[in-house]
Amino acid sequence: MKHGGKAMKSAVQLLTWAVVILGVLAVGLRLVGVPVGWTLGAVLGPFVGFAAFTLYFFRDPTAQVPNGTGLVVAPAHGKVDIIDEIEEREVMGGRCRRVSIFLSVFNVHVQQAPVAGRVMLVKHNPGKFLNALKAESATENENVLIGFDATEPVQGRVGMRLLAGLIARRIIPWLKVGEDIQKGERVSLIQFGSRVDIYLPLSAKVEVQMGQKVVGGETIVARWQA
Repeated sequence: MKHGGKAMKSAVQLLTWAVVILGVLAVGLRLVGVPVGWTLGAVLGPFVGFAAFTLYFFRDPTAQVPNGTGLVVAPAHGKVDIIDEIEEREVMGGRCRRVSIFLSVFNVHVQQAPVAGRVMLVKHNPGKFLNALKAESATENENVLIGFDATEPVQGRVGMRLLAGLIARRIIPWLKVGEDIQKGERVSLIQFGSRVDIYLPLSAKVEVQMGQKVVGGETIVARWQA
């Protein structure tokens, strides 16, 4: 599936920088006379731990997209902690349903397309870096808003907002305006804890519940019939 392997590429880049930084640290320790054994302990221990966590964090399982009609799938892995109605003008043009998913640092951080269709908006919005557990983070934090002109489950618009958090400071969308996407396809990566909102038409019937854990590209978030 498209964009497979991009998360691991980010992991390799991060680990490369870690090797460079720890190499400089090791040289510095040797210059001030720290014994080789202590130097290796000071460098290798933290690197092994950091490398293990990095490879775990950037894991990227392939979604098993459910078959069926009228299905909208979860755009992210995490826990549903907001289900409400809000005003969203840029994509939805007004009142819509919102399902918000909180991602802890232990969740998969690759996001999937909730519907099939065409990308009609990718917009970066600067903002704060509040703890993503706080409800106000959904409106105040730095984010990327993505709009889809859906063709399946039905024709209409669906929005998806990728939100930074207290630790998550980098949002990497992998799609562009005018691109056709398939439901469950990888579309972005958020690094180190965050939140993802999905905006749905009022006609969509939300299938998830508060506190439910969802799997990106697999869990049915809503049913949306023409």
